[in-house]
Amino acid sequence: MKLKELLSEMSVLAMTADPDTEIRGVRYDSRAVEPGDLFVAVQGLQSDGHKFIPMAMEKGAAAVLCQRRPEGDVPYVLTDDSRLGLALVSCAWFGHPSEKMTMVGVTGTNGKTTSTVLIKHMLEDVTGEKVGLVGTISNWIGGEELPAERTTPESYDLQRLFARMAEAGCAYAVMEVSSHALALDRVAGVRFRAGLFTNLTQDHLDFHKTMEEYAGAKALLFSRCSRASVNIDDPWAEFMTARAQCPVSAFSARGKDADLRAEDVRLAADHVCFTAVAGDRRADVRLGIPGAFSVENALTALAAGQLLGLDLEACAASLGRAAGVKGRVEVVPTGSDFTVVIDYAHTPDALEKVLRTMKEVSGGRVVALFGCGGDRDRTKRPKMGAIAAAEADFCVVTSDNPRTEDPQAIIDEILLGMPPQTPKAVICDRPAAIRWAIDNHLPGDVIVLAGKGHETYQEVNGVKRHMDEREIVAEHLRGNEEHLT
Repeated sequence: MKLKELLSEMSVLAMTADPDTEIRGVRYDSRAVEPGDLFVAVQGLQSDGHKFIPMAMEKGAAAVLCQRRPEGDVPYVLTDDSRLGLALVSCAWFGHPSEKMTMVGVTGTNGKTTSTVLIKHMLEDVTGEKVGLVGTISNWIGGEELPAERTTPESYDLQRLFARMAEAGCAYAVMEVSSHALALDRVAGVRFRAGLFTNLTQDHLDFHKTMEEYAGAKALLFSRCSRASVNIDDPWAEFMTARAQCPVSAFSARGKDADLRAEDVRLAADHVCFTAVAGDRRADVRLGIPGAFSVENALTALAAGQLLGLDLEACAASLGRAAGVKGRVEVVPTGSDFTVVIDYAHTPDALEKVLRTMKEVSGGRVVALFGCGGDRDRTKRPKMGAIAAAEADFCVVTSDNPRTEDPQAIIDEILLGMPPQTPKAVICDRPAAIRWAIDNHLPGDVIVLAGKGHETYQEVNGVKRHMDEREIVAEHLRGNEEHLT
């Protein structure tokens, strides 16, 4: 592809490269550059790609896309934002694959993963089409699962994934659209047929600094949509609606006057039931995932169906056939008189919701086993401690992903939010904490392992090591059985 074809949709401030240069590939990592490639020098959060222009040229780059003029005799294309440039160039390089599919984007703090998985299932079930998914846990091309490094990949990798989906015959692509992806232009050049907002609670303030900045990043999705629907039960719904550049509808799990709402909500230990109401249409819904927030997630999926013109009853019936999501209120079999639930809750709001949900169905105590991630927003640590102390009957404070921080220092900040009289145990080693919670359970207890969810590793001192909480529970229960026999 010629360089001028790659640049057709972006702003070019200056250029010394020959526009007719044949480009053999696009790279944003200088280590991967091959002869004939276009190297895009991105100003990153940790490093500046402009520093690696000499390396890219030594490896044979045909030209450089940058936002600062490089030194020396380098054929370059100067733009005002090379990160945005990477996204637009990537769209062109892969032939604008997102335009070949119906795009659905879901943004918000909590509920994105479950909602997108439900939407994928619903679309496949109701339309019979192949559906792609970009998510936190994994990416999917129809029935093929691919690993996910982050909620939304870098723009080049995202476009490459879209290209694979389109080539595989996907008619739809459903995405979790993170605030980072929106703020960092990873989804630039993508037009969504439907955009959905779940909720907004404190998270990622290490990056966004304020809730208003965080909300503003989320709201960017609604400048990239043809139609949108927002959860009006959330206080930030009005903020999102005011900034939308498309028609916006609303849904409510609390029976508010909305385009789509839930009535007659019934909660059980292993499912939720409600009636979905859209105008004069009504449909009964049964979703096999417990908790009041499952009603919100189901409505998010149904709202997507409404935006896409699908039949409400068909979508509602499809949700009854949907399975749960790994690490989201995931019940781990114990074969005993207590229950273990694994949930990804790693924000104050998510922790509060899962603990309250378990209180609604528990026959005994609710035990909260949790920690907080290192190198992330420190302000939420005492808040999560306070929530756990208020909502759980007993707390086990432990590590999450300490990353490069001292695990005990993180725990100490969590404990600042917990009243001294809080019934608790403090065990820094997470596997040991899980085993202790199991050994000290009481009949009817629900032990909530919060924070790790689908993750099968723990990151300590910057190194990821295998740690699957399902395996820890199963192995410890098996060891206890063998000891008793």
